[in-house]
Amino acid sequence: MEITRVGSVPSAVGPDEWFSGSVRIDFLFPNTDTARAAGAAVTFEPAARTAWHTHPLGQVLIVTSGVGRVQREGGPIEEIRPGDVVRFAPGEKHWHGASPKVAMTHIAIQEAQDGSSVTWMEHVTDEQYGADNE
Repeated sequence: MEITRVGSVPSAVGPDEWFSGSVRIDFLFPNTDTARAAGAAVTFEPAARTAWHTHPLGQVLIVTSGVGRVQREGGPIEEIRPGDVVRFAPGEKHWHGASPKVAMTHIAIQEAQDGSSVTWMEHVTDEQYGADNE
């Protein structure tokens, strides 16, 4: 058994290469030699979002607070709220983040394959994000 005490792992700022806007990442559990899954609580300030990306084994998001947006390539922008669970299929190109006026926090869980859990791509433009679509 291993217990990671709250506050024992410092928060990180979401890097500009992967995110637009202000994003905080609180790592919950890393993948290890014996477990491929990793999880983090990610907080997006209003209008902050990820870049387009994929996960080789998919991803699960569990919304814990606020109001957010998600979109898979070719699909509509969907609003997400606390209690919602979003599953992205392996290799599915997508993005996620906060709504234009309300912050959002979710727990993100993904597995690593051959040492990689994500492939980052281009940033989501303001037009793609739908900043005027409130």
